[in-house]
Amino acid sequence: MTLAITWSAASARRLDRQFLANPASDTVDVPHIVSAMLGAHAQVLSAAELSIGVRTAGRTRADVRTALWSAVRPEGASPGGSPGPSLVKTHGPRGTVHLLPTAELPLFCAALTAVPTGPNPTGLTEERTEQVVTAIGEALEHRCLTIDELGEEVVARTGPWAGERVMPAFQDLWPRWRSVLHRAGQSGALCFGPNHGRKVTYTRPPHFTPLAPDIAPAALVRRYLHAYGPATPQHFAKWLAAPQGWANRLFAALANAGEIEKVDFEGAAAWLVTGDTEFPDTPARGVRLLPYFDAYGIAAQPRELLFPGPAYRRALAGGQAGNFPVLLVDGVVAGVWHQRRQGRRTTVTVEPLGRLTARQRRELGERVERVGEVLEARAELVVGEVGVGAHA
Repeated sequence: MTLAITWSAASARRLDRQFLANPASDTVDVPHIVSAMLGAHAQVLSAAELSIGVRTAGRTRADVRTALWSAVRPEGASPGGSPGPSLVKTHGPRGTVHLLPTAELPLFCAALTAVPTGPNPTGLTEERTEQVVTAIGEALEHRCLTIDELGEEVVARTGPWAGERVMPAFQDLWPRWRSVLHRAGQSGALCFGPNHGRKVTYTRPPHFTPLAPDIAPAALVRRYLHAYGPATPQHFAKWLAAPQGWANRLFAALANAGEIEKVDFEGAAAWLVTGDTEFPDTPARGVRLLPYFDAYGIAAQPRELLFPGPAYRRALAGGQAGNFPVLLVDGVVAGVWHQRRQGRRTTVTVEPLGRLTARQRRELGERVERVGEVLEARAELVVGEVGVGAHA
């Protein structure tokens, strides 16, 4: 008989495994929290800091920055001594910027580079793409370079063709080599370094041996199902921005090998890691605040159940999750919020989509206070309409 899983049970387990039901104590290190999330979206670093911080009882953005930057070697430093950072900021799932545990780069880089891609929009062949990725890795060895400095190094190591400005971007044209910047990150040849003033820098993460390409995607599926299951190949493909057919074949191979098992999830077929079938007996309860592009809002599916009714219209941008920070009430999106910082103070405006009970209102105040603690600011709660648009 097929096991039947309800949304309530799945939601409760996901929240628990994400440290959202019970925040992690300070004995749990930052990379472990990021690992449970399968990466923290970090296009805006403060959002990643919040994603991690709200999953803990006492961590702040300083703890995230320590894990990320404290062991990054300055330009010209010897490779000996420091073991390197425990977190890296690099290109992760969907090619977008994430914080990933350094120890998990062998998995992520092998799995992400195994995802089939279409033709390069600037006409780079696979051979020249590999030349650029190699040149980036060589240029960044024990160095932090700005994008312009890195470009000069890449062109010097490859040829003028890499520097031809043919890539449309922000009403400008970027040099051809930049079309594979994300691939260099996913390959482990590049990660972000500390900013030089307002300028972004890049460096190379600690060297590692990637997992074999024939086992890494399957390992990532198992990790995804542990964190966000039950799920379908369509859910996994959407999270990874992978071709649907490739994800279907991957799940089919895992099912044939007995590594994943089919369950009934709210009346539809979905998958779990074989044997990983324990779920909480009680539903999710409580109020949570999740920032822009939080991993839970992006990866947890089906989206129409996570964003029920009015939330689907208010908290999504054309069906895309992450563009609004969201209020979770009992495991589903029940509002949006926005924070505006001025010096050491931040005003958090929360727009609930329904009436909050007195208990939920008190808990919301505690969550706002926690947002302030993570950001090392004093937070003030305002309940009212959020007037800014998506990703403002």
